[in-house]
Amino acid sequence: MTNTLTEGLKKLRLSGMAASLEVRLQEAGGNSLSHAEFLELILQDELAVRKDRLMGRRMNAADFRDRKTLEDFDWSFNKSVKRKQIYDLASGAFVREHRDVLFVGPPGTGKSHLAQAIGYHAVQMGFLVKYRSIFDVVRDFLRDEALKGEDKMLAKYLKPDLLIIDDMGLKQLPERSGELLLEIIMQRYESRSTVMTSNRPIEEWGKLVGDVPAATAILDRFLHHAEIITITGKSYRMKDRGCTKKTEEV
Repeated sequence: MTNTLTEGLKKLRLSGMAASLEVRLQEAGGNSLSHAEFLELILQDELAVRKDRLMGRRMNAADFRDRKTLEDFDWSFNKSVKRKQIYDLASGAFVREHRDVLFVGPPGTGKSHLAQAIGYHAVQMGFLVKYRSIFDVVRDFLRDEALKGEDKMLAKYLKPDLLIIDDMGLKQLPERSGELLLEIIMQRYESRSTVMTSNRPIEEWGKLVGDVPAATAILDRFLHHAEIITITGKSYRMKDRGCTKKTEEV
């Protein structure tokens, strides 16, 4: 009988119930549970499985380069990072209010880690999140433009509650990058939230995108409701290299 029930549950795509059925039946018999109590238990099992699967799909859809959390961040290394400010952002309030965030600072100071960690916590709260480096953004649009599919690509960038664009300022971007980025920022303005990280000050964005008017328009909209977080200090990766070098010398 149990096998028949299990197969029936699988056909109905109730795999959470199917997986826990035998254990729950034994629990119900051993503890004299009522039918309602037994049903509540297996329903909770099904809901838990579905929640885990949904979370897994959303994490995969976010496409983080590295799955980072705030618990992983070394707060003791860089005192310029204000813990309370970052945890306030991780609460998701800025996403609900359609505000933006800009992290500015030298390479290796934790900008990407913090941006992805905020995104990670946003996914856990049920928000749709998408992570891309600025180079991914440009590559996506230029490729789909050649295939006449830029409208579909733009829709993918407009859908997430939180879009994270990383690595601005690592090197100069290809022609038309400013135009493409402006389109994304304009369409998301005051309707969705965007987090960006930049290794260069905003005054240099015109040179980076090769289009000063476009950069000015991007910043005008993006910074209107943005929280700017400036991070200073040395590279965390260089700290690790320094430790390795000292070990080799010893």
